[in-house]
Amino acid sequence: MAFPLRKLELRPLGNTGLRLSCVGFGASPLGNVFGAVSENDAVASVREAFRLGINFFDTSPYYGGTLSEKMLGKALKAAGVPRNEYIVSTKCGRYVDGFDFSAERVTRSIDESLARLQLDYVDMLQCHDIEFGSLDQIVNETIPALQKQKEAGKIRFIGITGLPLEIFTYVLDRVPPGAVDVILSYCHYSINDSTLEDLLPYLKSKGVGVISASPLAMGLLTDNGPPEWHPASPELKSACKAAAARCKEKGKNISKIAMQYSLSNKDISSVLVGMNSVKQVQENVTAASELALFGKDQEALTEVEAILKPKQQSDKHMIQFQCGKVGLYISSTRMPRVKDDKDSHQCEGLPEYYLQPRRATSRA
Repeated sequence: MAFPLRKLELRPLGNTGLRLSCVGFGASPLGNVFGAVSENDAVASVREAFRLGINFFDTSPYYGGTLSEKMLGKALKAAGVPRNEYIVSTKCGRYVDGFDFSAERVTRSIDESLARLQLDYVDMLQCHDIEFGSLDQIVNETIPALQKQKEAGKIRFIGITGLPLEIFTYVLDRVPPGAVDVILSYCHYSINDSTLEDLLPYLKSKGVGVISASPLAMGLLTDNGPPEWHPASPELKSACKAAAARCKEKGKNISKIAMQYSLSNKDISSVLVGMNSVKQVQENVTAASELALFGKDQEALTEVEAILKPKQQSDKHMIQFQCGKVGLYISSTRMPRVKDDKDSHQCEGLPEYYLQPRRATSRA
């Protein structure tokens, strides 16, 4: 490390009373979904995260077919940190064998997750990628079932996650106030797509906390580039590659610039990034520490934005698919729309690459 790292900033999460580290530890890589990770490396990564001030850890039974939860549970136990000093979020509804948001399944799911995590409760349980299920089922069946688990003391707060932004407004406008405490959005607050910003005033008015994942746009904003299945247009991929190369020429790292961009909005409680090594933990905390000390590298950021802007403008329909009678439009430049149709809110016929396990990169 070139300089002593500052203690990570803790930010409030909506009305929950929780204070999350601005950098969150995404534990999906601990499930070997992006390459093998040994138990020793998992434990070392979590220990280093604690040492550097990360207090928020996110996982799911879907990641690695439950392996991520198991590895995180072992690592948390090995770290020996008092339970009230860290925050754990896991998910329900998405599993390796498919999606199931029924009350019966999500009720079983929390007990299974607690056993794997070796915990008595989780701080957050989030319905995972709800656009793949029925949004009306989420409102009328899933969230009421999770409320019962909250009353039983197995979970403290309830969340929803997904890619299309207006799934959040659809659900939040239909559940009782306070029924949903947090949303997790990904790929919508990064240099190439900041459309989550448009939704922040609405979420704040609802008292809902915001977690943002994929500050690196699922690999777009990295030196290595995105995986083959990435839905961005060839033009945007090419522009991101050019931006990364330009940063490298000037001795800069596009991933650090992207991470700092995402961290700079303090209305976002935590920026979640996948980690599987001590080095990755240190790099992400360093990005946050340098941002706190020196601010954003505005010159480099402006240059990256100038390279990406023309391609962002032309990449209007990154993905378009029909969800039953509901049209969800996922775009790199604007907020998607969920058409209100009382007959159906269930996603079908999704592109194959979007349904496949993601093994080449993370939501980093």
